[in-house]
Amino acid sequence: MSCQHAFSWHDKFLARNDDLVTTTMLKKIDGILLLNKPLHLTSNGALQRVKRLFGAKKAGHTGSLDPLATGMLPICFGEATKFSQFLLDSDKYYRAHIKLGVKTTTGDAEGDVIATHPVTEISAEKLEKTLAHFLGAIQQIPPMFSALKHQGKPLYELARQGIEIERKPRDIFIHAAQLISSEKDTFILDVHCSKGTYIRTLAEDIGDRLGFGAHLIGLHRIAVSPYQHNKMIGLSELEEMGTDLLQQCLLPIDSAIQHFPRVTLSSADCLSIRKGQTVRAPDAQIIGSVRLFSELDEFIGLGEILDDGRIAPRRLVAAVMPACF
Repeated sequence: MSCQHAFSWHDKFLARNDDLVTTTMLKKIDGILLLNKPLHLTSNGALQRVKRLFGAKKAGHTGSLDPLATGMLPICFGEATKFSQFLLDSDKYYRAHIKLGVKTTTGDAEGDVIATHPVTEISAEKLEKTLAHFLGAIQQIPPMFSALKHQGKPLYELARQGIEIERKPRDIFIHAAQLISSEKDTFILDVHCSKGTYIRTLAEDIGDRLGFGAHLIGLHRIAVSPYQHNKMIGLSELEEMGTDLLQQCLLPIDSAIQHFPRVTLSSADCLSIRKGQTVRAPDAQIIGSVRLFSELDEFIGLGEILDDGRIAPRRLVAAVMPACF
């Protein structure tokens, strides 16, 4: 074996050993962090930095924000990832800064300008009337610069190659679109919408209806349901905290499904549920999904009360301690 090959083998061995040590040192952390994602950082980039700060084995974010967007990005750690879909499917709240008279390739300030139009004075009344047109159930065509996939490739990769794919309209719901302020060619809008809504596309559609075209120049996600009244924590704040304080920033796993009723089970019923068996519901008047807890206040997971009054396990967390046995 040559000296060069020997060093190469040794370096690879050390790298694998370092990875093993790093993996071993990672902690099992369970809970949900409401991160205030900073500007110019991808959602995955924010996730990786937070994951390293906590030294967590497992974590995932729920719903991407563009690099030019800021605001609430819920990050689920450990067992909380089992309930991330509920946050992905939940309503979102945004504050959008929209500029009229300029259209771009991406629908936001990152894209190249493709059209301009002089903007005349618009009354607040006309703006309100236009916004009312987009309230309720509407259809929206997803932008080419998006992470949606076509034959396994993200649309934005095709868009960068100058390729445009026909996209089917998607059903979305705009619960509210409140005008906050307006100047001659810009206005600020608060939007409460369903999952799958592209605010960039909404900005473009509003601009087209007004006859000037438009693009998004700023976006802040105010909240993700059910966290409308919870405080977000910035990345810089987290980086200044010690380990103990970081742990205190996490919300309980069941906070993601707090809209479901709570049911407390006996120790025997906890054991049966964890074995995949059904048990008799303490309150037969409730039907549907419920949060399950032990008598010692341990969150067991999500169950469903069936028509016959029995609870079936649906999504359970790993037992943290033998409290419910």
